[in-house]
Amino acid sequence: MPAQREWFEKDYYQVLGVPSTATDKEITRAYRKLAKQYHPDANPGSEERFKEISAAYDVLGDATRRKEYDEVRRLGPMAGAGGGFGRGGFGSPGGTTFRVEDLGDLGDLFGGIFGSRSTRRRTRGQQRGADVETELRLSFADAVHGATVSVNVPEDVRCRTCNGTGAAPGTSTHTCPRCGGKGMLDDNQGLFSLSTVCPACNGRGTVVDTPCPTCHGTGTERRNRVVKVRIPPGVEDGQRVRVKGRGAPGQGGGPAGDLYVVVRVGSDQRFGRRGRNLTVSVPVTFPEAVLGTTVTVPTLDGPVTVRVPPGTAPGTHLRVKGRGVPAGSGRNGAKAGDLLVRVDVVVPKSLTDEQRAALEQLAAALEPAPREAAEA
Repeated sequence: MPAQREWFEKDYYQVLGVPSTATDKEITRAYRKLAKQYHPDANPGSEERFKEISAAYDVLGDATRRKEYDEVRRLGPMAGAGGGFGRGGFGSPGGTTFRVEDLGDLGDLFGGIFGSRSTRRRTRGQQRGADVETELRLSFADAVHGATVSVNVPEDVRCRTCNGTGAAPGTSTHTCPRCGGKGMLDDNQGLFSLSTVCPACNGRGTVVDTPCPTCHGTGTERRNRVVKVRIPPGVEDGQRVRVKGRGAPGQGGGPAGDLYVVVRVGSDQRFGRRGRNLTVSVPVTFPEAVLGTTVTVPTLDGPVTVRVPPGTAPGTHLRVKGRGVPAGSGRNGAKAGDLLVRVDVVVPKSLTDEQRAALEQLAAALEPAPREAAEA
């Protein structure tokens, strides 16, 4: 898979507080401990730290990714010594670009030092497919409860018109005259043997005289692939859900990449959301706020009765335990959230004569508010 610049700049082992020799169980144990400590619900303001921990575990918690990360970290400084880190790979003064996903082939570059450079030839081994990212719009209810949805993933597949040859129907391909069908050009430079992709055929080993009208000679066309994705309960807006092995197919028998689904959550007319807590507003009259009352409020599982204590000030939040976002089954072990009920005191815009007289009588009976202290 293509490595990210972050792989060279961040030590994920240090992020999780484990040595590079840690076992899979030790890495998982360290992640769960840190995720619980820095989860935004338990520790408000720790969102960035939680994302950093999750990013580290996304790599180190996967055996294939961890192996690639370790290899890239090991070869990174060596590979970048001749140039600098550029977009998509390492640059060298000679103009040759080493893509990060081809770091495994760097052994051929230095292989001539230890072996016969006249007989050593670059061979292309298995390559993991690229990761794919797509967006999914989800309703508020589905985001809270979780859902299994179908996602359309665009991908390049074999062209149906030319069956992947790249040549127009009725024509054929022929061997590339520049590379002799190998798809690579060998450049022996003293002790070093360097292989580069043939620019005439782009590494295919064959060229076409009349390109296919559908794929324009590439041999592939763009289609949509339908993937079933299970969205866990409690997913938040902007969160990425990883579907292992459903990305782009690998090359040479290599494993497929991963699919990342970025979730966009819609709003709800009744509820707001703060992490795993839901919020709702309930109106009460001034006498109800002063004397206390009971109100009926909606929840995800049906209405419940909430007691408003006497003397409740406007804007007070009453907590209903366990009536927020349900507990998920994810690896961070999140608990069910709460329902936060905001008390809004309704002030009438017009009064009857009887109501006004009653309020004036009440105002006269109450002690005057300490206005000077309030102004100070």
